[in-house]
Amino acid sequence: PPPGWYLPAVADGAAELEAFDLIEGLVIRHGPEVQVLNGISLHGSLVASWPYRSILTTHVLAALAEPWRRFGCPHYAQFDNDTRFQGPHRHPACLGRVVHFCLCVGVVPVFVPPRETGFQAKIESYNNLWQQKVWQRWRHRSLPAVGRRSEQFVAAHRAKHAPQADTAPARLAFPRSVPCRPTQPLVIFLRRTDAQGRLRLLHQSVRVDRHWPHRLVRLHLDVRTGQLHCYALRRRDPAWQPLLHTAHLEVKLSAWHRQEP
Repeated sequence: PPPGWYLPAVADGAAELEAFDLIEGLVIRHGPEVQVLNGISLHGSLVASWPYRSILTTHVLAALAEPWRRFGCPHYAQFDNDTRFQGPHRHPACLGRVVHFCLCVGVVPVFVPPRETGFQAKIESYNNLWQQKVWQRWRHRSLPAVGRRSEQFVAAHRAKHAPQADTAPARLAFPRSVPCRPTQPLVIFLRRTDAQGRLRLLHQSVRVDRHWPHRLVRLHLDVRTGQLHCYALRRRDPAWQPLLHTAHLEVKLSAWHRQEP
């Protein structure tokens, strides 16, 4: 299937998707642990990297805003199910501050299926490239030194892929002042049903279709109404994405502008 096949507008080249992921477990000799937040756009290969000692939700919020202010927002922002992206899993029906921030700037958050390969292939490839070109090539004596090498690599990568970025789908304008309420209500989850064609989302059970067991689905959740639309996905026939089921979920949003405790 084409890149971004599970989102028709992305597969058709009409919308841009930006994927984000974390690198953890890096340690400077006789120094601190290093965690890296990376991002790359699917069509334009526009990259960004932020090394930190420990990545918190506030760091993710600041990192997203930085390139989006400069280059514009993608139509979709794709994450794994880490709590710093999706929100705390211990609270039923709760979506976190990063989700709320995306909705407020008009970006659709997309969460890939747990323990599934392929959906994050491009960002995982960039993670490996960053480690080869930045982490493994140089001996870093401090976190600021890692940051400087990372900035040089990001700048070189952007320059190399500038023609590709120029032909990518036009990005959305970043608001001058980020509103406190969502400007669009859609959150997308990619999930796989169980043997009975059911799944659990935000600690709530959804009966999708008993004739669609162990299959991929795309879930459109409207955070304003709680309305959930379930669409079938099949890699062998990526254009075939019929509506299987509609349901209602309880949804709570944590405001992006809340102060970190």
